[in-house]
Amino acid sequence: MEIVYVYVKKRSEFGKQCNFSDRQAELNIDIPPNPELAKQFVERNPVDTGIQCSTSMSEHEANTERFEMETRGVNHIEGGWPKDVNPLELEQTIRFRKKVEKDENYVNTIMRLGSIVEHCIKQNNAIDIYQEYFDDEDAVEVMEEAPSAKTVNVFRDPQEIKRPATHISLHPDGNRKLAVAYSCLNFQRAPEGMSNESYVWDLENPNRPEIVLKPSSPLVTLEYNPKDSHVLLAGCYNGQIACWDTRKGSLVAELSTIEFSHRDPVYGTIWLQSKTGTECFSASTDGQVMWWDVRKMSEPTEVVIMDITKKEQLEHALGATSLEFEATLPTKFMVGTEQGIVISCNRKAKTPAEKIVCTFSGHHGPIYALQRNPFYPKNFLTVGDWTARIWSEDSRESSIMWTKYHMAYLTDGAWSPVRPAVFFTTKMDGTLDIWDFVFKQCDPALSLKVTSQIIRPTKGDIAPLSSLTRVCDEALFCLRVQDNGCFIACGSQLGTTTLLEVSNGLCTLQRNEKNMVSSIFERETRREKILETRHREMRLKEKGKAEGKDSHPREEKPALNLEQLVTEAEEEFFDVIFTELKRREAEAMKEKPKPVGASSGLGAAWPGGSRGPRAACLLTSGDREQRGLLPPIAPGPPALQQVMLTPCNVAADSVSAAGQPQMCSAQQRGHWMEKLILRG
Repeated sequence: MEIVYVYVKKRSEFGKQCNFSDRQAELNIDIPPNPELAKQFVERNPVDTGIQCSTSMSEHEANTERFEMETRGVNHIEGGWPKDVNPLELEQTIRFRKKVEKDENYVNTIMRLGSIVEHCIKQNNAIDIYQEYFDDEDAVEVMEEAPSAKTVNVFRDPQEIKRPATHISLHPDGNRKLAVAYSCLNFQRAPEGMSNESYVWDLENPNRPEIVLKPSSPLVTLEYNPKDSHVLLAGCYNGQIACWDTRKGSLVAELSTIEFSHRDPVYGTIWLQSKTGTECFSASTDGQVMWWDVRKMSEPTEVVIMDITKKEQLEHALGATSLEFEATLPTKFMVGTEQGIVISCNRKAKTPAEKIVCTFSGHHGPIYALQRNPFYPKNFLTVGDWTARIWSEDSRESSIMWTKYHMAYLTDGAWSPVRPAVFFTTKMDGTLDIWDFVFKQCDPALSLKVTSQIIRPTKGDIAPLSSLTRVCDEALFCLRVQDNGCFIACGSQLGTTTLLEVSNGLCTLQRNEKNMVSSIFERETRREKILETRHREMRLKEKGKAEGKDSHPREEKPALNLEQLVTEAEEEFFDVIFTELKRREAEAMKEKPKPVGASSGLGAAWPGGSRGPRAACLLTSGDREQRGLLPPIAPGPPALQQVMLTPCNVAADSVSAAGQPQMCSAQQRGHWMEKLILRG
């Protein structure tokens, strides 16, 4: 029972009312200390103290029912396949089906359920559920809205020193988050104090990042794991591969060693479709492609050198700037290089030389984007220099479609995941181009200026204060398209990430679009093949003509070395001299009578031997016994006064009795010295 005390008192008994007022402080009493008492003071330690003003506490007890909570997970695999069977592997599924079909329980169950299901099957077959009732009616023209896009959100780099956004990755589950890598790619031009941090943003909260990633080196690429959304894979500027688990905080969970990592910045990282979900591979400008397992990143599991000469020499390798992998083609991957060449590779090849299958060359600079068409994997998109090109694996000489050369440099590109005819490109002038080559092929269907920074003039500027604000275009560096194709994220040079939403016409599959795109690709591929054949024939004809011109003189005169050419020139020279002398001799014989008698020694027709009407011929031999001067003969023509031949070892009787000069060997003529003194 609770007892309550009540005190009752009249108001008149309260006394006189107190009246307080403010006044200055005054000293009423002053008692000086007593030194004798101070000497008797003893300090007490410890001292027990207590206070009266304290918070009152009370204890209460209550009996409540306790609910025990526990966490359970269900590993659901589509199709009811066992854990050891990968539904994506065709061979494993076929092998498992054959194994189950041989089981007796399976046969008995099918026979027992067959009669039950047969009735339902007959009901379904009685009605054509796919019948179209309004095929004959004329199609009603629907006014389609013009292509458009609007800005949904803007995520800005919170650091004072701005850095370019180099890569964007969207959360695989619902795309609720956005991971952005920030890095300055200008070699040795990064400002002092620049942060290495990258961020994970919540799409609904652009004010501050949800998670801060703190690497040892700036991140160039960043990718979510499609099987575990808490794990992120990143390629660093110093060539290392890093892995984060957002459940463990901002620090790196796994990091590759520098000795076995890339030597240049990592421009491409992709997760592989595997059972464990821990395998990935990376590419860098050092010319290497490496495969990793994030559970053990001490060294790569496999390395491929991008040497198109197939000599496996790292100094001849081409630097990789982009990487492409399609899950439906697990053994193939493609690499875009700094030299503008796309390298198609086969990972399962037996020898390193066979891993590089073929190359596609068509760009004048680095290839910044490379992606297969999600509907037609044989066709892929490349973005580099001033154009975007669409290729076919069946045509290696040239691309089948390409855009015009733009005034601004192209930096990135991607296909639409829902429309096979739509792709996106970004440019250095801050423009996002949306192409729809079914609707228009010469120009983009929509060109949108995404980033523009407003700069207001200050007192220090040359422009007057009354002038209008000016706009400075901010270059776009990267883009990423959401899985449903409705949202596009673009990263800029100053670290601004803009989330855009496109109109329904750009993210909805149009009627007969797949057939139209397929026919366009086939038509352009066929056209390029015809042109390739024609160019090949023209090159063969030109080559045949060139070889014919070269082979004609070679048939008359085979290739000679330097000594043979000198010998040939000497023979031609002496042939001309002897022919001219013979002609002049014949003319002199017609003009003068033949002398009677014969000269002794060298000839019988003319005095002086059979050398004919030469002005003077002095034969000087290496043998001193044969040295001598021929007797004077009849004067020759005025143009040629004297011919002096100085052999090294030629006898004086090298002239035949018939008056014709004997042809000496090439070795002898090589020692001759000719000197013609012509009368002026």
